[in-house]
Amino acid sequence: MKQVKRAVGTAAIAAVLLSGCTSKNVASSEDYELKDVSFPLKEEVTLKFITQSSPLAPKDPNEKLIYKRLEEKTGVQIKWKNYTNDVFAEKRNLAMASGDLPDAIMDAGYGDYDLLKLAKDGAIVPVEDLIEKHMPNLKKVLDSSPEYKAMMTAPDGHIYAFPWIEELGTGKENIHSVDDFPWINVEWLNKLGLKKPTTTEELKKVLVAFKTQDPNGNGKADEIPMSFIINHGGEDPAFLFGAFGLGDNWDHTVVSNEGQVILTAAEEGYKDAIMYFSDLYKEGLIDVEAFEHDWNTYLAKGKDERYGMYFTWDKANITGMNDKYDLMNPVAGPDGNVNVARTNGMGFDRGRMVITSSNKNLELTAKWIDQLYDPLQSVQNNWGTYGDDKQQNIFEYDEAAKMLKHLPLEGAAPVEVRQKTSVNGPLAILDEYYGTVTTKPDDAAWRLDLMKEVMVPHMKAENTYPKVFFSLEELDKLSSIEADLFAYINRKRAEWMTNGKAEAEWKEYLAELDRLGLQEWLEIKQTGYDRNQQ
Repeated sequence: MKQVKRAVGTAAIAAVLLSGCTSKNVASSEDYELKDVSFPLKEEVTLKFITQSSPLAPKDPNEKLIYKRLEEKTGVQIKWKNYTNDVFAEKRNLAMASGDLPDAIMDAGYGDYDLLKLAKDGAIVPVEDLIEKHMPNLKKVLDSSPEYKAMMTAPDGHIYAFPWIEELGTGKENIHSVDDFPWINVEWLNKLGLKKPTTTEELKKVLVAFKTQDPNGNGKADEIPMSFIINHGGEDPAFLFGAFGLGDNWDHTVVSNEGQVILTAAEEGYKDAIMYFSDLYKEGLIDVEAFEHDWNTYLAKGKDERYGMYFTWDKANITGMNDKYDLMNPVAGPDGNVNVARTNGMGFDRGRMVITSSNKNLELTAKWIDQLYDPLQSVQNNWGTYGDDKQQNIFEYDEAAKMLKHLPLEGAAPVEVRQKTSVNGPLAILDEYYGTVTTKPDDAAWRLDLMKEVMVPHMKAENTYPKVFFSLEELDKLSSIEADLFAYINRKRAEWMTNGKAEAEWKEYLAELDRLGLQEWLEIKQTGYDRNQQ
């Protein structure tokens, strides 16, 4: 087989050379010379894929009912080389470095830089013609939602991977619009005769009461008025920054209503928010561990109900799905400003599956992958299946309605059920599928209602920063700048909250942002945004 140089990490290549590994047990399948493929095939054939899965899942993916049904439906058996999530990237890179490739990589986990480098070196093939000719399910999705095709397309005009698309709400009501929900202890509020705060000043007074008035009634000063995990997505306190201006999110990037890309961490309102937090910290109202928490410690204190207020995606994960904590409304800042900054998150992953250049059965492979984009199939890929007598089912199938309906989980953790039974590969779940193809998970429906009622009315931004597909050159520059720029921003964010020096050091800080490449970063991000909008 022709050996092709692979653009993967030097460590991966060195490991191959040292071990002599050639991954011949996952080499591509023979050429079956199949044309005008229709399923099920008259004679079963085999394709060879690499994939990853949870340690909770079967070691052989073919033991999953979803794959058993797909094999029966298509007549295609998949010979898997399956790795657990923790070692998958390394094993995937070793296989690609060896040059002796599988037909495809499922649940590939490739970022944009990986895709473009692998494409440039001829390791993976462009798939836009395969989509057009052989993939009616995916083509239907892209025709109805052309924004996804734009996001899939690389700067050179090719599509190199099959995406994962999951919609839950649209526009401002997208479930990803806010990740760091603020949860406040309503039992403590009620005991102290307090109302939910509506301003930052009222919030401070509530936190003081939580600290000083023994709301848990145990006679000890063990209450934690406010806690978070700094610079940690849904557990970061970025939500409160909206009271002081544009607000903040996990990548410190917002787009104005005029289409200007802005770094939130260089705005005056950002500094004002930091100063507010430093005042709370000085008063002893912020958990002293908030700047060094790991998840398990954060969780343990939440389970003990020690928090007056904390931040996370879903309170069920920390303090349980009960009435003790409630979502706090956005609060007004000192000038009366109320704003909820939107994240740039969305249910889209560009690099979920690739076909390698060793694949001799492109039409067959494309048509098999297209089965994953059938609406009923996509729903199962994402959450799990029905009718399994060996595993807990996440669905029941309503034959009359041709619809998958979520079952009660009866105390089981939804993530564990999914890890055991779903396949986590390419899929497309559009918002229009809910109510026709499937029901919404109860936890998602609940969160979407909260988003609509509490958050959306205060979202001033009409735009978010999209999933721009940058060029290799742009990605090189961005990654080089961001490695230092964001590390500096996040370090100062934590330092200033504890030492209160934001005002004194602000000019020096802005100058350092520029030295670290802020202006070039803004230019590249703006160019990408403008290109995406065309």
